Amino acid sequence: MKIKLSDYSTLPPKGTDEKEIEDKTKDLAKELANLQYDLYKESKQALLVIFQGMDASGKDGSTRNVFRYCTPSNITAHSFKKPTDEEFAHDFLWRVHKLAPAQGHITIFNRSHSEDILIQRVHGWIDDDRAEARINAINAWETLLLKDNNTRILKFYMHILPERQLEKLQERIDDEDRNWKHKAQDWEERKLWDKYMHYYEEAINKCNAIPWIIAPVDKRWYRNYFVAKKGRRNPQRHENQSSKRYRGLR
Repeated sequence: MKIKLSDYSTLPPKGTDEKEIEDKTKDLAKELANLQYDLYKESKQALLVIFQGMDASGKDGSTRNVFRYCTPSNITAHSFKKPTDEEFAHDFLWRVHKLAPAQGHITIFNRSHSEDILIQRVHGWIDDDRAEARINAINAWETLLLKDNNTRILKFYMHILPERQLEKLQERIDDEDRNWKHKAQDWEERKLWDKYMHYYEEAINKCNAIPWIIAPVDKRWYRNYFVAKKGRRNPQRHENQSSKRYRGLR
């Protein structure tokens, strides 16, 4: 069934208690740290977490809060920006593949290879045929990680309302502590919201060899809980089940 983003809420369920959720999030974050230890000790699986979404949708915040108790030695976060000249000279997956996690490790992508079928299409830098080829390549690559390296992948689309994004972008101007986050280009990209939503929906529906998780992110406290809970209950099934404690992430 085709996913339509308009069918998904960006808010917590009605009646959700913020303090209770924050306590649960803290417990889940600690549990993820314990499971990270088991992952490293076992060294037969890897975990790739992808946060993809519009500017100010909480990609950094989710990384910081959900993985706050994890040991730095076997967790890595990468933020993808405009490709360098060297990266442009290779196929679009070149810069991503070399950053995939080794067994026993967790890697977090802030943005990802999906940018190459999103911003590239919004701005008309690639045509539909090339985009379709890239979609097929992404599905094949993610399946390769899953089946060949036992890499479990969590792909979060950070679902935010345009009104909420506007508030958060304005915060970066009004709050001196957030001024460093302000980029004029974010406001220009915001003008293309409808185009982005169109291509996000297409990416979610076509790049689905590994299913996307639609995360409601308008409230930071619930966003963190949702991501942590999904990390604890990874929907993918894997053949390797030798670690009973790590099995909890399934």
